Amino acid sequence: MGKIIDKNNPYFIDFSGRIKNIQSEMEKNGLDVYIGSRLRTLSWTVDVFCPWRSFIVIPREGSPVVFTFVIDASRIADETWIDSDNVRGYVAMGGQDQISAISDYIIDELKCGSGKIGIESGMSNYLPEGNLTHYEYESFQRAMPGAILVNSHDIVDRLSLIKDEGTINRFREASRLVDIGHKVIYDTIKDGGYKGMTETEIGGLAAYAMRKAGSVWEWSFTGGNEIACGYRTGMSGCACTPATTKELEAGQALLVDLHAMFKLCLGDHSVNYILGPATKRQRWHADNFIDIVKLCLSKYKAGVSPSSLATELIEFADSRNFSDYMVPGFEHGIGMLGDEWRIGLNDGPFEYWTNPLHTYTSGEMVICAMQYTCPNEGIGFRYEAPILIRENNCELLAKFPLRILEV
Repeated sequence: MGKIIDKNNPYFIDFSGRIKNIQSEMEKNGLDVYIGSRLRTLSWTVDVFCPWRSFIVIPREGSPVVFTFVIDASRIADETWIDSDNVRGYVAMGGQDQISAISDYIIDELKCGSGKIGIESGMSNYLPEGNLTHYEYESFQRAMPGAILVNSHDIVDRLSLIKDEGTINRFREASRLVDIGHKVIYDTIKDGGYKGMTETEIGGLAAYAMRKAGSVWEWSFTGGNEIACGYRTGMSGCACTPATTKELEAGQALLVDLHAMFKLCLGDHSVNYILGPATKRQRWHADNFIDIVKLCLSKYKAGVSPSSLATELIEFADSRNFSDYMVPGFEHGIGMLGDEWRIGLNDGPFEYWTNPLHTYTSGEMVICAMQYTCPNEGIGFRYEAPILIRENNCELLAKFPLRILEV
């Protein structure tokens, strides 16, 4: 991917500064060491995709050390900004497993085996979150019996909430790549070009176009690009995870939800179609959805909360008699790879979920995420697009036109 060390590069991020900010918070909390195990933490600090079980160990002073499965260590060392000597591989051999390697490093090199150690624990609806497992927790405690393990994930969550300019620019580029995928799909399916195609073909064509333009991954862990047609669009979540070999047919809806990744920042944008001339009822559904999406995008700004937004939008849907078709949630969080769900901080009524009263501030990013499902009629729509919260409005990163086209 290439390391970016030029501060004038639009995609530059001060990762060493991020480590220093973590260390400052560690000092405030009396932590001697921080063990980061979540995918979001690794992306935010290491600037490399770490698909194998990995950890970043941050001392209160000095440079961090990354521990990853040995087969991936040299690649991570090549791509990260961290000195290659501080990327270490572990393997299932005596004294070289990840628990032994990390605990020995903390005891022998950092001399903190009896100190206060921050860990990352919790719960998520997101499978590869990376929280420390119960077994890992017990193993670290046995290996360092004098240490006090303290759940400290909120340090990274708080520091990563507001996006810096390099991160925002990476997101803008990722969204540009997704727009390219959508243009290719539209050009392919218009004028009846969709006939005989399957959902998986749609996903593959988009992936190829975005890869040619510079995307390195269709990052979604739910099956890459999410495509649904016909009755599957009307199921809960629009049932497009993953795409299937179902053929596209005239008279049906088509949902194309594409993903791209640029330097660990994520492009995510959904476009909906009706294949062939729409019936009056289908057009009614489509117009409802477009109108509520436009209204939602016009409401985002500093000071808004998920709860206040939902209340206003459901009132609008009620006034048009389609609230029964709306999923009553209108956004989810977004950050570098792995930081894709929770909005704001873990300070709401349900542990490790979004606080519905979280107040947005300028510089936060979310995905405007809306789902409209009518299973009885076999039709539904999804809209997703990254937005940057501003003081008085928001910046919509995806630029492909907002409309439900009849093709």
